[in-house]
Amino acid sequence: MTPPRHGYAPGDEPEAGTRPVSDEVTGGRHAAPAAVPEPASAVETDAEPADPAAAPAAAPAAAPGARSLLGPAEIRDLAEMLGVNPTKKLGQNFVIDGNTVRRIVRVATVSPGDTVLEVGPGLGSLTLGLLETGATVVAVEIDDRLAEQLPLTVELMHPGAPLTVIRNDALKIMELPGDPSRLVANLPYNVSVPVLLFLLEHFASIRAGVVMVQAEVGERLAAPSGSKVYGSPSVKAAWYGAFRTAGKVSRQVFWPVPGVDSILIAFERRARPLESEELRRATFALVDAAFQQRRKMLRQSLSSVLGDPSSATEIMTHAGIDPTERGEQLTVEDFLAIARAQLAAH
Repeated sequence: MTPPRHGYAPGDEPEAGTRPVSDEVTGGRHAAPAAVPEPASAVETDAEPADPAAAPAAAPAAAPGARSLLGPAEIRDLAEMLGVNPTKKLGQNFVIDGNTVRRIVRVATVSPGDTVLEVGPGLGSLTLGLLETGATVVAVEIDDRLAEQLPLTVELMHPGAPLTVIRNDALKIMELPGDPSRLVANLPYNVSVPVLLFLLEHFASIRAGVVMVQAEVGERLAAPSGSKVYGSPSVKAAWYGAFRTAGKVSRQVFWPVPGVDSILIAFERRARPLESEELRRATFALVDAAFQQRRKMLRQSLSSVLGDPSSATEIMTHAGIDPTERGEQLTVEDFLAIARAQLAAH
């Protein structure tokens, strides 16, 4: 799997204004810190953001704190200063519009005192918007340069704000400081579903959130059974809670401009787990098999997991599921019923 844009390798001690948690946690490191570009403007409008490629090489200087979010000029200057060339490999598309940042934070209903997990903070656009609410942010970033710079940017824009930066791959994180209750992130498009499901599996403290993903992927996550885009991600997401689309996002709010549309997906975790971890694994194995051969009847597509078509038919009949159905017609509860019957048969 291509490494996602969210985490980083061990670094030195954090700068002031951050809280180190382990040897993989830092607030930023520079042997000789480069100056952070000053905010370019104190005004935000509802107009479409300018193309960052057309932004001037140096933003006009302004006093620290004159603006609490980054604009296109600052983002372009930060990237140039750090030698960051946004790449498809790491899924890097940076949000350059303050109105979009505040919209995401508003949809996520982030409140003062919340601890928010952000994956792939990049140059800090969304991070600053989250901190602006009075929330505490735990940011996981895989790119060393971005992880080092983020605490410096935050210290300039929001001195003393409660930020912890973890250098690592989000798919390898097994513990987080502060038990974040919300996930709010512009997820790298190439690994958005694996990262989302991994975090929901391993961090029960995450009760709700909003993620920005590729529109096609987001619509699949929130799709109901029976719809054309319903698939494995839809069922697995439903295991953890309720997912819904929360609005499209223009391509023009990103730098570089992506070749796909984006969408906000909001979710709320179930009050109680749907079932045990053993049944979750059994259910997910059935889901994978069903959608690998989605055009086939379940008695055929699930035969690799349940033994053979005859055994599959018997188990599904016990579960109250028609073996001639196809995977796209079953809810997560239906797949769970088959998993229960499968375990009971053994």
